[in-house]
Amino acid sequence: MKKILLILSTILACALSAQAKLNVVATLPDFGSLAREVGGDKIDLVVLAKATEDPHFVDARPSFVVSLRNADVLIDGGAELELGWLPPLLQNARNPKIEIGKPGRVQASQGIRLMNVPTNVTRAAGDVHALGNPHFTVDPIIAKAIAQHIAQSFSAVDAANAGFYDANYKKFETAINAKLQGWGAIMLPFQGQHVAAYHDSWPYFAHRFGLNIDVFLEPKPGIPPSPSHLTDVIGQMKAQKIKAIIVEPYHDRRIAEKVARSTGAKVVDFSQFPGGIPGTDSYVRLIDVLVSRLADALK
Repeated sequence: MKKILLILSTILACALSAQAKLNVVATLPDFGSLAREVGGDKIDLVVLAKATEDPHFVDARPSFVVSLRNADVLIDGGAELELGWLPPLLQNARNPKIEIGKPGRVQASQGIRLMNVPTNVTRAAGDVHALGNPHFTVDPIIAKAIAQHIAQSFSAVDAANAGFYDANYKKFETAINAKLQGWGAIMLPFQGQHVAAYHDSWPYFAHRFGLNIDVFLEPKPGIPPSPSHLTDVIGQMKAQKIKAIIVEPYHDRRIAEKVARSTGAKVVDFSQFPGGIPGTDSYVRLIDVLVSRLADALK
């Protein structure tokens, strides 16, 4: 009888182990979207920041500490975008599985050459990131690299499902590759055009699609626009015949609308994150919508 009970308990334990899902925490919705692509139904995912929330200033909640404490994998940017709010949470969570260098820690910037690395960082420069611009996920080529890092981490932590994670990564890679030519073709007529943005979130998107997103409503990153700066911006936009102003959900759209009225440009609602604007429930759909909206504004 004892032998039978032992066998049954072993079978039950194996069954429970097989059904157990990876507990994955992503700091931001773009990382969360890529984690879903790779992990599918083998993971339980918690995304800390909302898609409409400024990623620099996320309101930390006690539940975040609980999620991090229970995490098998943490995906963060690794480029100081979450510097103002993530470190205290990690300190309180005290989870050795998600420490830097462990298989359960994915830092999305790994292996990526960051753009706009400042030579001198001071408070006078505004909200400048010492390691470079951290808004890199909106380049689809970079998104593929991040998804691959995620698949490698999931496979290391959950070796039994490594084949599943690898297959899902390859499926995502194929989807991006199939879309790249079409996205490029849509943006090709606008190569070299200048575009205005509220915040400097788009150098990687601009680089990928041949644009110059280099006029900003903020005088310096994270510094609210002043009337004198906006006057300068309006002058620049008129001189360069800029047709579009990119605004993210957490920016003051009224300021962009005021500039648009003075320049004849269109305000284009953009987001770095899937779910930040309607119809963007996946990474591919996000890039679809961004490319389509910007092309319509630049025509």
